[in-house]
Amino acid sequence: MTKETAIKLFDTKKIRSVWDSEQGKWYISIVDVIEVLTESVNPKSYWKVLKHRLRKEGNESVTNCNQLKLPAADSKKYLTDVE
Repeated sequence: MTKETAIKLFDTKKIRSVWDSEQGKWYISIVDVIEVLTESVNPKSYWKVLKHRLRKEGNESVTNCNQLKLPAADSKKYLTDVE
């Protein structure tokens, strides 16, 4: 694991992240953060509903979300919302 694909730990939970050297900033998995903060059983579903509600309210932070391929539990890479 390199700096570019490091996994952050919050207590005992893993939060996937990617370093963008061109922009000089970290991209962190929103679903992982939601799982840690809400202790949701299904953080993907939680984020999907929350994102839909925020879009209806005109929240621009959801519009500006990027998607990057991050490794999942099965070691494959899937598109994930990051900020």
